[in-house]
Amino acid sequence: MDLAYIPSPSTGVIDLGPIPLRGYAFCIIIGVFVAVWFGNKRWIARGGRSGTVADIAVWAVPFGLVGGRLYHVITDYQLYFSDGENWVDAFKIWQGGLGIWGAIALGAVGAWIGCRRRGIPLPAWADALAPGIAFAQAIGRWGNWFNQELYGKPTDLPWALKISEGPNRVAGTYHPTFLYESLWCVGVALLVIWADRRFKLGHGRAFALYVAAYCTGRAWIEYMRVDEAHHILGLRLNVWTAVIVFVLAVTYIVISAKVRPGREEVVEPGAVEATETAEGVEATETAEGAEATETAEGAEDAAEGAEDADSGPAADGDVRRDDEARAPGKNGTAEAAKNG
Repeated sequence: MDLAYIPSPSTGVIDLGPIPLRGYAFCIIIGVFVAVWFGNKRWIARGGRSGTVADIAVWAVPFGLVGGRLYHVITDYQLYFSDGENWVDAFKIWQGGLGIWGAIALGAVGAWIGCRRRGIPLPAWADALAPGIAFAQAIGRWGNWFNQELYGKPTDLPWALKISEGPNRVAGTYHPTFLYESLWCVGVALLVIWADRRFKLGHGRAFALYVAAYCTGRAWIEYMRVDEAHHILGLRLNVWTAVIVFVLAVTYIVISAKVRPGREEVVEPGAVEATETAEGVEATETAEGAEATETAEGAEDAAEGAEDADSGPAADGDVRRDDEARAPGKNGTAEAAKNG
């Protein structure tokens, strides 16, 4: 009797009226939004414009989805093109089947196109997005839980995943490799964030660190899986892929650190120009405001000076002179009255 286990959902689809909401697609969509949102925050912190990450993601995401599906179909072609299989199923992406290797490779092509159109360096954009991609993978792996796929070897551990009877699967409790990879991806994201803050990674090295760290976990998790896969020299194809990509990523980090040490000072030239223009306008407005204030104060001082002049000693002298000028007239009038 199983004392504890992780249950699998009875269905991976929830019907909202005529619209089917598929758990696998829902996880992928949430992951994409998280990656873009977090990548945008990091891009702004690096000196880029808000929205640039999303603009480039418009290119990267479709390319990534196509690349991920192509990798899966090519490496597991027997599921779609062998006898008794329907090749049309190769297009049913909502049923699962996205290879991260193809998604990153072709997604990078789309990102390169988007970056080139915006005039920004692809490595800097990739560095900003790296931990967000890892978080997106962590969320996306739960789509495999909805589809009851990509589980590991049988186990009776308390955190075993219970799988129900179905096409190409036998009921039982298995290692939840989808959960292992999800947690590993969270750890990879946190590692990249820490290393980027600590060592100021630039020129694509934060992205390369994400790739190397992910491959390390993917190799041992892939070794635990029991789903059908091609083998080379006794190892699953994806294990070999992880090893090769890991070596390439580490090599890039070492060479890049020697050739281009430090971090890019400017990641989006347009953002710098916009900031300088805004600062210039603000400075001009401040100067004009100060000049207007000084002019107003000068006019006020002049008005006060004129008022003081009217009421000062000079004004008193003018009054006395007027009185003296009128005095003879008054005396003459008095004398005339006396004589008369």
